[in-house]
Amino acid sequence: MKATIALLPGDGIGPEVTAAAQAVLEEAFGQFGHRLEFRQALIGGAAIDALGDPLPADTLETCQASDAAFLGAVGGPQWAASETRPEEGLLRLRKHFGLFANLRPIPVFPPLAALAPVRAEILSGVDLLFVRELTSGLYFGPRQEQGEGANGEGERAFDTMEYSVQEVERIAHVAFRAARRRRRRVTSVDKANVLASMRLWRSTVDGVAKQYPDVHCEHMLVDAAAMHLLRTPAAFDVVLAGNLFGDILSDGASVLSGSLGLLPSASLGGERFGVYEPVHGSAPDLAGQGVANPVGAILSAAMLVRHSLGLEDLALCIETAVARALDSDRLTQDLLLHGPNSSPPLTTGEMTEAILQHLGCGVFLAV
Repeated sequence: MKATIALLPGDGIGPEVTAAAQAVLEEAFGQFGHRLEFRQALIGGAAIDALGDPLPADTLETCQASDAAFLGAVGGPQWAASETRPEEGLLRLRKHFGLFANLRPIPVFPPLAALAPVRAEILSGVDLLFVRELTSGLYFGPRQEQGEGANGEGERAFDTMEYSVQEVERIAHVAFRAARRRRRRVTSVDKANVLASMRLWRSTVDGVAKQYPDVHCEHMLVDAAAMHLLRTPAAFDVVLAGNLFGDILSDGASVLSGSLGLLPSASLGGERFGVYEPVHGSAPDLAGQGVANPVGAILSAAMLVRHSLGLEDLALCIETAVARALDSDRLTQDLLLHGPNSSPPLTTGEMTEAILQHLGCGVFLAV
């Protein structure tokens, strides 16, 4: 097989973790005898600085000519006052390709349980998948960024949470299909006691749930979900949420894994093309220091291999190598913040090398 991947390193630590993911993909593909071509393009702040546009036409063309896109991160304080924000490039990329479903698994590695900032016994049996709606809601609803309020109230701004039945139906189907491959439980998160858009969300999810009688469906208000995800996370299987709530809850749930640096994500639509990126963001305070955790990026690469290329064995090979590398006293600095720090932390390159050393795909397939 030959695959073409668009590489969008972006800003901050994006280029560093993208290089790590690329190295692992190249090695894994080589071990399987597949061919891989990378095409690099600009996005976010780097694209603004070079071309004045966070999503240049050349980047879109590169993505359209590829089987999938891997994105490092976008954003940084140097563009905070800019009329055009780096994040607009990512939002436009999602909208252009109709990537309405964001999959965010929360990997919990047993060797890291003692390092997480929650009690280790709470993590027993935790296996979470967030399914976040990605192209509607507050992120894409009608907005006014500046304007004079009535009656001399001064400047005002607003963002509108807006959903249609069709938008909720399509993301709900993604969640229920995923639950059928897992533990057959969907928890739909909303704020239906206050917001009209969330009452539409709840009633629409109920309609979709009737098509999946083998999957248990429950509804939970977002504030209650935030509490229960940290108190009893093992009770959840697939968490279905809108754009804003899904973003906040999945980031908050990162404490279960031990670090935001471990979390991958996939942004998918109706076709096999997807955009894959670590959840951690650009972390500009860490950029250029070689201390970023590359695991979230490498696990995102595994999701790319699974969802856009259909190579399940290769994806499992990468994930197994990550798990084996994390079963060690030597870890990146973000994982040592809540536990004993007797050994010097691994750099980005050293953690990548540790994963590459465990990447014995031939051995893995023979087991």
